Amino acid sequence: MQNVEKIIEILKKTVPEHPYRSHNPFHILIATIISQRTKDEVTYTVANKLFAKFPRPKDLKNASEEEIAKLIYPAGFYRQKAKKIKEVARIIDEEYEGKVPGDIDELLKLPGVGRKTANIVLARGFGKKAIAVDVHVHRISNRLGWVHTRTPEETERELMKIIPKKYWGEINSLLVMFGRTICRPVKPKCEICPIKEYCEYYRSHANSQSS
Repeated sequence: MQNVEKIIEILKKTVPEHPYRSHNPFHILIATIISQRTKDEVTYTVANKLFAKFPRPKDLKNASEEEIAKLIYPAGFYRQKAKKIKEVARIIDEEYEGKVPGDIDELLKLPGVGRKTANIVLARGFGKKAIAVDVHVHRISNRLGWVHTRTPEETERELMKIIPKKYWGEINSLLVMFGRTICRPVKPKCEICPIKEYCEYYRSHANSQSS
């Protein structure tokens, strides 16, 4: 598809970097589990608190659910997540010799891990070619007109056809930050958007405003 590479290059120059910079696969995995239905600023704060006390799978495996829950509060569903986190840590420590698997099929076997989480771990933790589709990536890809899909799974498949592989690992962070700062779910800041001339949503929105 025309302009995909051009749009990505523009965003790379204009969108702020993702604040979570860790490349530790275990930390990325646990932080992504915490992030579900939780604001980003809360996720990063509580994840850092958790890893300061329990940095390795073995440490987290031996922690109590109550202690984990206390450290990740006020993340959404923190008690349920504490249970999942402890179990994930146990499985990684006991079944994978303390190392997060770098294979999507193995990652998907872990409790609380779906394709988005698995692909984030592969891309950020292992530097592999994977497209992680969360709500931002799904929304923005459809707004731009890159895809016309109903589910994140469909979006992932379609994006793999049109985005050059060299961008796969970074597209999630790029669109997440673009979605937080400009292409927001409600009242997107189209007037200051650096890629509005390429955007299907903006063209239809501008036409409806002028008519």
